[in-house]
Amino acid sequence: MDEVGEATLQIMSLAAAYNKWLFSMFEKGLGGRILEVGGGIGNFTRLLKPKSEVWSFDINKGYINKLKKIIGDKAGFGDIEKGKYFFGEKTFTGIICLNVLEHIKNDKKALENMNNLLVKDGKLVLLLPAHQAFYGSLDKALGHFRRYSKEGLSKKLALAGFKIYNLRYLNFPGGIGWFINSKVLGRKILSEKQLVFFDKMARPLLSLERIIEPPFGLSILAVASKK
Repeated sequence: MDEVGEATLQIMSLAAAYNKWLFSMFEKGLGGRILEVGGGIGNFTRLLKPKSEVWSFDINKGYINKLKKIIGDKAGFGDIEKGKYFFGEKTFTGIICLNVLEHIKNDKKALENMNNLLVKDGKLVLLLPAHQAFYGSLDKALGHFRRYSKEGLSKKLALAGFKIYNLRYLNFPGGIGWFINSKVLGRKILSEKQLVFFDKMARPLLSLERIIEPPFGLSILAVASKK
């Protein structure tokens, strides 16, 4: 799974336009001391760095080394499910957790721990895979425990002590591609050629999503704050 996960992160790094578009959907209001939960190889750490004081952690030592090259000693080991972190008792004005929670067995506990790391009214940004009906071979290969619904995520956020400001589907074309590759074709890793093609050709549809939320999508974007 780690090999598939790292290969997928490397492939996703090629989708520069998509990553910037996605970042633009939640960057408003970010500032202060931001924690990135599960920074991976730093695809979004680089985008966060100019906007705020960024801290990042991961459980993968190889990923941590890559993160350190971007933000130095502000990167280290962390396990959000167990509540163990390299930075001690620090708290944060914002937390970014992108495509991580689905890898965690006890996601309710992870959300509670994120809440504990935030100052009052601190901001949480989550990106999660949408629609359990889309769960297939790609999810299994990546070690996903689940995909999410709006209703289910809303309940978990409320129980963890969050107030939701925005909850929406993102990436309509990506959702179609994921369903075909994962449920129909049974692939275990994303196609690099497909992703590069998507990064170029899907821009008009993604731009439209700034105005109109699609009826379904690859992901759910949630923006919430600590009560």
